[in-house]
Order: sequence, then structure tokens, then C-alpha cells
Amino acid sequence: MKTCLLILVLLLGLSFGLAQNSEVLADSYYKKGEFKKALVIYENLNKEKPYSYKYLYKLVETHQQLEQLDEAENILVQRLAKRRNPSLLVELGYNFQLKDSLDRADLLYKEAITYIDENPNYIYSVAKKFEDHSLLDQAIIVYDKGRILTPDKNYSIQLARIYGDQGNIEKMFENYIDYVAYRPNYLNNIKRAVSDFISENKDNENNIYLRRLLLKKIQQEPSPYWYELLSWLYVQEKAYNKSFIQEKALYKRNPESLDRIIELAITALNDNDDETSKDIFNYILDTSQDASTALTAHQYILEIDTQNANSDKELNRIDEAYNNLFDAFGKSELTLSLQLAYGEFLAFYQKDTESATTFLRESMKLNISEFQEAKVKLLLADILVLQERFNEALIFYSQIQLSLKNSTISQEARFKVAKTSYYKGDFDWAESQLKILKSSTSQLIANDALDLKLLISDNKYQDSTQTALKHYAKADLFAFQNKTDEAITLLDKILEEHKGESIIDQTLFQQAKLFEKKKQYNKAEVNYLKIITDWKEDILADDAHYHLAELYNTYLAKPEEAKQLYERIIFDFEDSIYFIEARKKFRMLRGDSIN
Repeated sequence: MKTCLLILVLLLGLSFGLAQNSEVLADSYYKKGEFKKALVIYENLNKEKPYSYKYLYKLVETHQQLEQLDEAENILVQRLAKRRNPSLLVELGYNFQLKDSLDRADLLYKEAITYIDENPNYIYSVAKKFEDHSLLDQAIIVYDKGRILTPDKNYSIQLARIYGDQGNIEKMFENYIDYVAYRPNYLNNIKRAVSDFISENKDNENNIYLRRLLLKKIQQEPSPYWYELLSWLYVQEKAYNKSFIQEKALYKRNPESLDRIIELAITALNDNDDETSKDIFNYILDTSQDASTALTAHQYILEIDTQNANSDKELNRIDEAYNNLFDAFGKSELTLSLQLAYGEFLAFYQKDTESATTFLRESMKLNISEFQEAKVKLLLADILVLQERFNEALIFYSQIQLSLKNSTISQEARFKVAKTSYYKGDFDWAESQLKILKSSTSQLIANDALDLKLLISDNKYQDSTQTALKHYAKADLFAFQNKTDEAITLLDKILEEHKGESIIDQTLFQQAKLFEKKKQYNKAEVNYLKIITDWKEDILADDAHYHLAELYNTYLAKPEEAKQLYERIIFDFEDSIYFIEARKKFRMLRGDSIN
């Protein structure tokens, strides 16, 4: 008996496996457009499983692809004679529609919809069948019936998707919002779905629709998820100050964590909205009872102030603020991040490298981890580069590589070895290190390594003395040392003395970025235009187009010129890393409804 049972199980398993393989083969033929081959297999599968709707539908679809509409009709009519399934009615109606028998098709669609009144269990399958054939108005009717017949269920997500396909954005938003009220834990999924339909432009019609709906919801029912969704919308529009208002309202309702507000402050800072970022961090200081959170806020505020300091008096005030924090919080492994920030401030802004080095060496005596020690050493090495004590810096970088092999900080140290060798004019050694880093696990390091390698390999053979490349490396060093004027002057020297050499476009580009740093936007514009005019086929052409477009769009109030440049990237530089952003900003400037 056991043997017979085992044989039966094996035969069933073999039969299931063969059916599965046949289905995979048939699906493959169908996708490749080999419908006749697919048809033979689907016919066999349908005979083997005559009660399976799965193979029936595939068989019908294949006949339709072969324009064998009568055969498809016969199959459906025979099955409907056994049972009046409403999904089959939709399929038969669609088959009549393909035959241009629209009246007969419409009657069958109405019958399928009416059937749902008697048996609401078919709501999903009938609506889905309408959707499969892009009969979206009929699908909406079915789901709307579902809301009445089965009030315990929610069809908003399906309706939102359909309205989105139809371009009815306002109804789409209404249904997504309805679904959030039904399932608040799906809020992040709804954000992703909605993000394709809004833009950075607050005056975009879709943005206005969503904003009005959310403000109305907050008035009617001030639930946390409406504030969160409105805050998210403001972030997409880069209106961080307005997002902050919503986040404060959220926090007052549920004062458990400041994480969302901290994240908003960092987002605003990364997008150069220093004022809002600082306001948020000050709010965190006033609100938080946690020492670690307060310390983080203090550090960000000091770093913002440092970036915007314009006088020795301001720098001295920042110096005093750092020392007041050390008096309040002490110097330990818990305040190491603040110590690193202060060491960088002393070296790069106060130009007091000796004090910075002494201070950081004291930090290394603390009870810190190997990783924390590596971070201190990395900064110490950077300060040695700042002092142009290159060989000593290379020792520190190499120590980090050896102590924390294959880590991100080790790869960063290797990149800094290459960069330091480049500053020294040792281009061959720098290039050998950069080749290794092209496959770095950190995409940022890999990209930086590739850019620097291309710079060296494209220009080191231009002349035997490598004069232009050495000047360029020196200018890079000046930029690292915050000697912006000296860097610009040296790049001018390259432009004057090495005309016609391959390094000129890179020199113009680097100088333009330094002009932007000094807010000399008109000078940056001249450089970008020269690259676009004289090096339009070169590697930096798309970079110049995008940076100039950003300049026009953000600082020089020339939206039409910006729009033209974004459009050039779309049509002339399809492989550019800026393509997606350029398309998005072009459409925004053109006033498109994003969907």
C-alpha cells in the first residue's frame, strides 16, 4: 500500500513538473510573439485542466493575438454555457469589441457589472479584467459599486491607480488620501506613488491639488499622517521652513522623538538652506532634554556659522563657543565628533595648524575605538597636507589603510594617498592607486577616483615637463587649503600659457566652480559658456551645460536660458548623469503637469 502511494505521489509530482515546464515554454513563446507555438501548448494545458481559468484566458488571448476571434468566441461561449461567470462575460465582450461589435460588447459589460449586485465576491476579478483591457471607466463603476455593496472593504488604492492612468490627478490624490485614512501604515508607499505626479514647483497644478486636499483634511481631522504628508510635500518643493511648521505640529502631538526634525534640518542644510537649518537646530536645542542630541545640534550650528563667517571677530566667537561646549560636555569618546569639527575649524579656518594638531593628538589619548582613532588620524593627515608636509601625511594615510583593510575609511585613506601624490606631482604613483579605487565599494570614492585618473591620464603626456598639470594640481591644493584667490590666479596662468592644450576645458570648469564659491556668478557664466562653445564635443560638455543651467535657474534669474540648457542635455546628452534631473527641471520650467 505504501509503495502504491509513493508511486502515486511521484507520478503527480512528475505531472505537475511537466505542466509547469510546458507553461514556462508557452509563456516564453508568447512573449517572443511566436503565438502559433504557444497556442499548441496552451491547448494541451487547457485540456489537461479544463476547469482552470488560467489556461483558458491564455488560450483566448493567444487566439486574439493571431486574430482568430471566432475561435476565441467559441471557447468563451462554450465555457459560459456551463457557468455564467462575469469575468468571462467581460472577456467575451472584449472579443466582440475587437470584432467592432461594440453594441454586443457593451451589453456583456453591463451584464457583468449587474451580476456584481447579486454576488459582490466578483468585484475584484471583474474590475481587474476590465483593467486588463484598459476599460477603465467600467473598472471605476465596479469599484464604486464595491464601496456601496461591501463597505467593510476599501478600493481606494485601485481607483487611485486608474485615475492616475486616466490623467485625472485630483481624483487620484483624493483616493490615495482616502487610502491613507484607511491604512495609515501605508503612508510611505503612497508618498512613492504620488512623487511621480508632483514637482519642485509649488505653483504646479498637481502640487496645488494635493496641498489643498491635505490642508482641508487637517482642518476636518487633524491626524498625524496629514501633517506628515504635507511636510513631505513641502520638502519636495524645497520649502523647508513650511515643512518645519508641520513637523513642529507633529512633535507637539507626539513628543517622543526629534529624529524627523533632525532629518529635516540636515536635508535643508544639504540643500544650502542654512537659515532654515539653523532655525531647526536651535529649536532642537530648546526642546531636547538629551545631551547627545543637543551636542549634535550645537555642532551643526557651529559648522553653519563657520561656513558663513566673514570676519576674524565671527571666527573668534565660534572658537569661544566650541570651548564653552567642551567645558559643558567634556572631552571624551562621546564628544569626539565635536573634537574633530573643532580640529578642522582651527586648521582650515583659523589657519592655526599647530594648535589643531596639538588638540587632535590629545584626542588620540582618549579611550577611543580603532575606527575613531582612524578618523582622527585622517584629519591629522589632512592638516599635514594643508601644511604641505606630504610625506608625513602619507604615513598616516598608510597606517589607516593597514589597520582597517577593506573598510570605507581605508578606501578613503587610499584615495587621499593618491590625491597627496597628485599634489606632489608624483602622477604615476597617484594613477596606480586610483586604478585600484575605480572598483571601490563606495560609489562616491570610485567616481572621484575615476575623475582624477582621467585628469592625470589625459594630460600627463601633453609635454615632457608636465608643467600645466603641475600648475593644475597646485591650484587644486590651493583650493583644498581655502586659498581660493591663489587657486583662481594659478588657473588663469594655465589659461594664458597653455592655450590649445587638452587641460584648458578642465581648467575653465575648475575655475568656474571657484568663482561660484566666491559668489562671482557672472565670471563662472563666462567660463561655462566658453566650454560649451569651444569644447562642445568634450567630456565636460554636459557638466558645463548643467552647471550653467543651475546658475541661471538659481542665482542669475534667467529661467528661459536655463530651460534651453536643460533641453540641450535631454536631446544631446542622453547618457549624461544629469539627464534625469535636467528633464525634471526642464518640464518644471516649461510648466508641465508632472505625471
